[in-house]
Parts: sequence; C-alpha cells; structure tokens
Amino acid sequence: MQPTPPRTRRQQALLADLERLFLAEGFVGLTLDDLAAKLRCSKSTLYALAPSKEQLAVKVVAHFFKGAAERIERRIEHIADAREVVETYLAGVADELGKTSAAFMADVSAFEPARAVYELNSQVAARRLRSFIADGVEQGVFRQARADVIAELAALLIEAIQTGVVRARTGVRDADAFAALAQLLLGGVLRGEAAPG
Repeated sequence: MQPTPPRTRRQQALLADLERLFLAEGFVGLTLDDLAAKLRCSKSTLYALAPSKEQLAVKVVAHFFKGAAERIERRIEHIADAREVVETYLAGVADELGKTSAAFMADVSAFEPARAVYELNSQVAARRLRSFIADGVEQGVFRQARADVIAELAALLIEAIQTGVVRARTGVRDADAFAALAQLLLGGVLRGEAAPG
C-alpha cells in the first residue's frame, strides 16, 4: 500500500475539520469566507476540495454519512445473531446521528442535494434492516408471520425519520428516533420473548 501524498493528507484533514464544523454549526448560513476564517485557511484551499460552496457542502455531508456507514458496518461485521445485529446496527445509527447538531440536520433537510445524500443512506439502512429481519426469520430468532410487513413498516419509519416528519411531530432528534425504532422493531419480530428494555 502506497503512502498517502502530503497534499491528499492535508485535504483529508481539512475535510475532517469541515465535517466537525458542519456537524456542530450547520452549513447553510456559512459563506466560504466564514469557512476559511474558522478553519484558518485560504478560500483557494477550500476550492481545491470543491469548486463551489454548494458542492463543498455536498462533499462534506457525503463524507460524514459514508464514514458513519463504514463505522456502523464494522460494529456488526462479526455478529451472527440477528437480534444483536439489529440492536447494534440501529444503536450505531443512533450514535452516528447523535454527533449531529439540530442546525446540521435542519440544513441537510433544507438543502436538496444534501437531503438526497441522507435519503440515499436511509434507503440503504432500510434495505439492511430487511436483510437482517430475513436472516432472523431463517435463524428462528424472529417470527415468520408478518416479518416482511414489519420490515416494510421499518423502512417507512426510517423514511419518516429521514424526511423530518418524526422530528416535526414529536420534537425528538433523529438519533433518538432510531433508538426508539430498535425497541419497536425488536418488540414486533422477536419469537416468544419480552421486548428489549
């Protein structure tokens, strides 16, 4: 494996700094001048990452969600039990979204290209949950009856979380909504056991 060139390492570090800034403060209200000042870099350094503020925002949002997905997958890669996979996966989603501020999530919702990135990640999460439920039925951990319907309802709930419907109606953060989804989902598919506390 070849070492990462210094310029690329600097760009990766800048991308990580931008991600931390966006997660804490959002991004819609920040100009390139604001970003350069906060990160103590030149605007040309930012332009090396993306040719416009809008494209930079999409790049940073995509970087966060890609990293989040990779970290969540690492959490479940050695787990065989379907129940534990579902619990760990949704806890991972909740933990990752727990890193975000209300300002960041509001900006993601308000900026269509960023919202599309979140939507794509939510669709992947819904597909993963469907596969985990199917695995659980096969393992005999989850009830066969209505597992397909429960998986589809979980997908609809993920969409409602992602689109901000749950946040608007309940006032809870997306992270907390995913934690509640884990309780609801496992309570609906477990075979002959009490729902997890």
